[in-house]
Amino acid sequence: MMLDKKVALVHEWLVTFAGSESVVEQILQLYPQSDLFTLVDFLPDSQRPLILNKTATTSFIQKLPWAKKKYRTYLPFMPLAIEQFDLSAYDVVVSSSHAVAKGVLTGPNQLHICYCHSPMRYAWDLYHQYLNESGLKTGVSGALAKLILHYIRLWDYQSAQRVDYFVANSRYIARRIRKVYGRDADVIYPPVDTGKFVLCEQKENYYLTASRMVPYKKINLIVETFATMPDKRLVVVGDGPDFEKIKRLATPNIELVGYQSDAVLISYMQKAKAFLFAAEEDFGITPVEAQACGTPVLAYGKGGVLESVVNQKTGLFFDRQQVDSLTECVQRFEQSADQFDPAAIHQHAQRFSRETFRQEFDRYVTRKTTEWFSADQ
Repeated sequence: MMLDKKVALVHEWLVTFAGSESVVEQILQLYPQSDLFTLVDFLPDSQRPLILNKTATTSFIQKLPWAKKKYRTYLPFMPLAIEQFDLSAYDVVVSSSHAVAKGVLTGPNQLHICYCHSPMRYAWDLYHQYLNESGLKTGVSGALAKLILHYIRLWDYQSAQRVDYFVANSRYIARRIRKVYGRDADVIYPPVDTGKFVLCEQKENYYLTASRMVPYKKINLIVETFATMPDKRLVVVGDGPDFEKIKRLATPNIELVGYQSDAVLISYMQKAKAFLFAAEEDFGITPVEAQACGTPVLAYGKGGVLESVVNQKTGLFFDRQQVDSLTECVQRFEQSADQFDPAAIHQHAQRFSRETFRQEFDRYVTRKTTEWFSADQ
């Protein structure tokens, strides 16, 4: 444990608890004396124990109108806001960044390690998709959005050069960091609460998918595919903006159960014959959770899932986000389902556990800190 250095932990925003906040939670477990900085903090009281009940230092965005619900609309101000944090009193700065957190200002005698969940996707590789989906391809609003994102890209690249060491959450993201920022990154997989997802070797005759229903998750693709296979049962867990649209695609063999508690979701995951994942994700937590239950994963073979699922051992891949490709994958699985060992799948998932993350991250920070401050002697 790095007890002899003063540590600042910087995160974009604390509004709800998702994958990136789980990383913050585990880093605070390692370094409980660290101080927390974030652009806005609207985390509910019920979730504050997850950040050790810390009071975060926030930016001026916290006090802007409608910040609690509309904080993302203040993106043009975020580079300025993140640079206003005075971190000069700290020896080590750890940023948890998927947008601007890595842009904090540090001095030559301070070590800055960035755990990068992803470069800002809507400013880089998803730029054109973002403009299309937001209706910002043309017009005055479109021109303004393009100008802002151009400025954001310039700042994003420049601010990435301030980081001393990058850590990526997958080899996939490490490649994107190299492409966008021209920087090398080490890989430490994010923490998954695998202990909560208990092995179940007795499977039932249904497939499962679980996700927030937004376009890039491709739940519509999964539902459309099973609508063509009436003899196969599909359970869909989750809600979101696309729920009603997806519900209209469902046939009698498809059950949309909406949002469910963790206990219900885990029960579904434990008993499913396979878990379906059709998105291209930076890493993808739910496929690991399913594997921790001993459930094989049928996944679109792009992104971080290629690193968390072992083809023909813990799951199978399909190569196109199209009905025929997923159908073929399901048929292959039906023919080879007996070869998947739930106990072996469960064991594989443990390499992504919280304990593994803490061990690897602490070892990494300790090594880099020793090297950094020894070089100053």
